[in-house]
Amino acid sequence: MSQVRVRFAPSPTGLLHIGGARTALFNWIFAKRMGGAFVLRIEDTDAARNSKEAVDIIFKGLQWLGLNWDEGPMPDGSVKGDHGPYFQSQRNEIYKKYVQKLLAEGKAYEFEGAIKFRTPKTIVTVPDLICGNVQFDRTNDPDLVIQRKDGSPVFHLVNVVDDLEMKITHVIRGEDHLSNTPKHLALFEAFGATPPQYGHIPLILNTNGSKMSKRDEGASIGEYIEQGYIPEALRNYLCFLGWSPKDNREVISIEEVIQIFELSQINRSNARFGLDKLFWMNGEYTRELSIEAYAPLAQSILEKSGISFTGVDPTYFKAALAIVKEKIKVGRELPEWMSYFFTEEFDFDPAAAQKVFTPEGLTHLSTLRAKLAELSTFDCATLENSVKALATENAVKAGAYIHPIRLATSGRPVGPSLYHLLEVLGKEKVLSRIDRALAKFKNEPS
Repeated sequence: MSQVRVRFAPSPTGLLHIGGARTALFNWIFAKRMGGAFVLRIEDTDAARNSKEAVDIIFKGLQWLGLNWDEGPMPDGSVKGDHGPYFQSQRNEIYKKYVQKLLAEGKAYEFEGAIKFRTPKTIVTVPDLICGNVQFDRTNDPDLVIQRKDGSPVFHLVNVVDDLEMKITHVIRGEDHLSNTPKHLALFEAFGATPPQYGHIPLILNTNGSKMSKRDEGASIGEYIEQGYIPEALRNYLCFLGWSPKDNREVISIEEVIQIFELSQINRSNARFGLDKLFWMNGEYTRELSIEAYAPLAQSILEKSGISFTGVDPTYFKAALAIVKEKIKVGRELPEWMSYFFTEEFDFDPAAAQKVFTPEGLTHLSTLRAKLAELSTFDCATLENSVKALATENAVKAGAYIHPIRLATSGRPVGPSLYHLLEVLGKEKVLSRIDRALAKFKNEPS
């Protein structure tokens, strides 16, 4: 059996769609499963719609997902390049050669300046690895334009020629291309070539049941990069849009997917996209990541939000990240949870300040400050014991001290574990922030 060769062939039109990313993923997994090659081919023959920026978006999205393309050895042992990809805009001479072949054999003809292929007027069965045998009636189909009046080749021709030239063995693509397959089979037959095996993946639907479009929320892979999603989480989620490991697991490593993936197990029904499930899954991946692994992504997100890391001790940053990470579902939440670690000029939540920084609350805060100033050890356990002891001593609930000090040291009424927060900030910062809150609110009307 020849080496399995699959391809992902996107058009560079401005974004990498979630459906395209899933198609690329299934091709990549299948190639890995079969020990084959994953070829990237940019369908950029429409010069008016294409741009370098759009190509870069495709590259960035695939590489972020870990779907690195390769060429690998060709069936004849030659190597067509280590990294690819192919650009159709650079292959016009190849397409012209195939058009001339069809013309010379009477299988195509000129019509008003364009070139048309003589479509076989027959009924054809498409043997599909996912959909099963699908029958199409071509008896009334018009002849197919394969070259426009301006000499540019049409999608159907370049698609078949490239699959033939690149020795693609399996075409795994969206079900919206199923109706194109009879045309492609006819062209393969005209060229005297054996077609690849086809497998058409069901569509991705929105929560309302309509086909997911480029304008829908969550449609672009770029959105997930910008919002700080974990690429492994999105990759896991995409695997489950039309496929599952046949058990109740929802989190599964890509290595295991590669071991058990079968095209025949792809679900025939359309997949339903849901951000809530992906959001949850990303939280699971975030919690499992080590601080060392998560820190670069977290720092990048925080810097984009305007936080400066100049002079910030990496140990301090990682300690702060460690106590908020379990609260985070997606990276975009980090600035809200962490900004106050890096500035002494944070704002105080106005509703919380009105409720907590009453004359009584400020008195409790001042009493607690005096207690904390006496501590020679400023760790989590010591801080918790000190607050509880002070509450017992003054016959009040611990909350009388917990709420004011949390607000004074972070500006927020909620956050990570208070005692861990205080330990990470350290004694000097904690006392200074208490002083700032006392100075700001002691003379304000309650």
